[in-house]
Amino acid sequence: MFLIVGLGNPGEKYKNTRHNVGFMTIDNLQLTIDKFSDWKNIKKLQAVISKGEINGQKVLLAKPRTFMNFSGQAVKKLVSNVKCQMSNVLVIHDDIDLPLGKIKIVKNRGAGGHKGVESIIKILETKNFIRFRIGVWPKSLITQPTNHKIVEKFVLQKFNKGEEKMVKEVIKKTIEAIEVAIKDRVEKAMDKYNR
Repeated sequence: MFLIVGLGNPGEKYKNTRHNVGFMTIDNLQLTIDKFSDWKNIKKLQAVISKGEINGQKVLLAKPRTFMNFSGQAVKKLVSNVKCQMSNVLVIHDDIDLPLGKIKIVKNRGAGGHKGVESIIKILETKNFIRFRIGVWPKSLITQPTNHKIVEKFVLQKFNKGEEKMVKEVIKKTIEAIEVAIKDRVEKAMDKYNR
């Protein structure tokens, strides 16, 4: 059993913001692959879930209903309920350290300043899970902000019209990478997509 968690903030206000690219990816994954059920809100898990299969493997898709900085609360409940190994937990999230259009797959690594990932590591007391980092930093901007308040404001912005095509492409690429990771092991996906 694999647990795939897309990170984001619940609510219409945050829809299609940079911070919600994890939600956007998992929504597209659920629609792209035929074998997934409709989304169902499970209050005791603090998440919306969809069950299905990818390449013959049972998969649970989840979107935490907690806000981003408290993602670990929902992920802990999901992991306990699903009873899957942490090495079969895949987390999809935005990353300002990567340019828009790029993905990077990592495992057993620190949070890199991402508050949602920090929450998961802290509450589950492990880094032993797979992360699909999706770049959200515009290539047109040379320097990245170091001020926390500027970063926080930036990730809560929506993608502009010029960026939407790139977002669709990177989401499609991330879904392909997830399929490779489940079918052929994460190392193969890393070799193919971490370029």
